[in-house]
Amino acid sequence: MDINFEYYKIFYYTAKYKNITKAAAALGSSQPNVTRIIKLLESQLNCRLFIREPRGLSLTEAGEKLYSHVEIAYRHFVNAQEEISGQTDEERGTIELGATETALHLLLLDAMRNFKTSHPKIRIKVHNYSTPELLQFLSAGKIDFAVITTPFKTAKFYQSETLYHFREVLVGGTQYQFLCERKLNLQELQNYPLIGLGRGTATYDLYKDFFIEHDTDMELDMEVASSDLMLPLIQSNLGIGFVPEDLASPLLKKKRLVQIQLNASIPMRSIQIVSDKDRRKSAAADIFYHSLKIKKPSYK
Repeated sequence: MDINFEYYKIFYYTAKYKNITKAAAALGSSQPNVTRIIKLLESQLNCRLFIREPRGLSLTEAGEKLYSHVEIAYRHFVNAQEEISGQTDEERGTIELGATETALHLLLLDAMRNFKTSHPKIRIKVHNYSTPELLQFLSAGKIDFAVITTPFKTAKFYQSETLYHFREVLVGGTQYQFLCERKLNLQELQNYPLIGLGRGTATYDLYKDFFIEHDTDMELDMEVASSDLMLPLIQSNLGIGFVPEDLASPLLKKKRLVQIQLNASIPMRSIQIVSDKDRRKSAAADIFYHSLKIKKPSYK
């Protein structure tokens, strides 16, 4: 099937903005022309790509499937264009980086700040999701590599390397000071509200297994989508929870949190850099990837 690549560009912008007028403006074209090209593309593909709705356009199932491929291809074209056009200038390009919140706070914020100082013309787009979601993004080619927290399982065509080890501690707000008088069994935690990352995250799976190994069950009273939400909730005495020691330490020193001791060893965790060894990275992504591997912080 011989379809003009320009049609896919027009489809990409129409799907991105879900609005003919905005797509035409971004393309420097006219609304009638965009509409005409979309109809031609639908005719050549023999399927409907968009549905008109009161607030704009929505993709059909076929449209969603096409967009998932076109979006990746278009981004690769743009990155390649930036790379080639910048060969005679300083380093340019865009890095599509996947990162969990824990990886961002414990490692990547400092690493990105240092990298941008050395490579100011390289742009970084951060995709912030859970470990399982980022592995799906990597598999789909939507990111150059992922910096994620364990535990996780990867296919054999991935390569991963540990960048940082960290330990988590069980903490509560000041109203839970009474729990610090002795070491607790995991079974006793069922008597208190537990705050944690919800189902579908690596953290949830880790602690679910940890509790099962000690013959008890983990029931979260409050599930959060982001680790950023945990410390404020715990500090407000809404419950207790497991958080990275490095993040809890400043609040423990200021006595805004209390550390609750357990008579079971909390599993060590690590931050790893994961990539698809069969897929070539952009030049910009390759520079940052290797800078992370070379400048590993001290292990905790």
